[in-house]
Amino acid sequence: MGREFVELFEEWSEYYDDTVSGYDKEYRDVFHGYEQILKEVVNRSQGHVLEFGVGTGNLTICLLKAGLSVTGVEPSASMRRKAVEKLHGQIPILDGDFLEFPTHRQIDTFVSTYAFHHLTDEEKEKAIVNYGKLLHRGGKIVFADTMYESKEAHQAAIQQAKDAGFLKLATDLSTEYYTTIPFLQKVLKENGFDASFTRCNQFVWIVEAQKL
Repeated sequence: MGREFVELFEEWSEYYDDTVSGYDKEYRDVFHGYEQILKEVVNRSQGHVLEFGVGTGNLTICLLKAGLSVTGVEPSASMRRKAVEKLHGQIPILDGDFLEFPTHRQIDTFVSTYAFHHLTDEEKEKAIVNYGKLLHRGGKIVFADTMYESKEAHQAAIQQAKDAGFLKLATDLSTEYYTTIPFLQKVLKENGFDASFTRCNQFVWIVEAQKL
């Protein structure tokens, strides 16, 4: 992920789980249905899974409970410590991100939740090109993240947050690299993926892309 956001995650590690549980009203709608979103990502995953942006390990736990083999990568040292503690050391959590990660094992599914927006669109395209080269036919990308049907929809979401008095959320939506579905559709298609998009809440969609 974008390493420029690592300092933010060092701080957020202390209260991330409170945020996803709906404690912070500004982000309550962003994380609405959080447990179901994790479940949907797990249900779409297969084989050996490489998880980007493990955070405190919430998705990782679900993947392991489903019997999947997982390699976790996370650029924040504080988040890695939280995840290792929560997972009781079941798997190592490695220092890595969407662009730099271990490839010594065959990867069947790339997964992530609430993290791909830390890459610019240029970086997202670079990442998808790389995944297309690494995945075998039938391999998958399964990412859940905030994205928009158009640039206009993105701007409308920023204004809605401002109107609600959610200035921190509005700032996040303005400064982080939220993309559009048409952009991802185009890049995925160009790199040999068949992709579908499923809306989970007001903000989050799941993209499930299978290598043809």
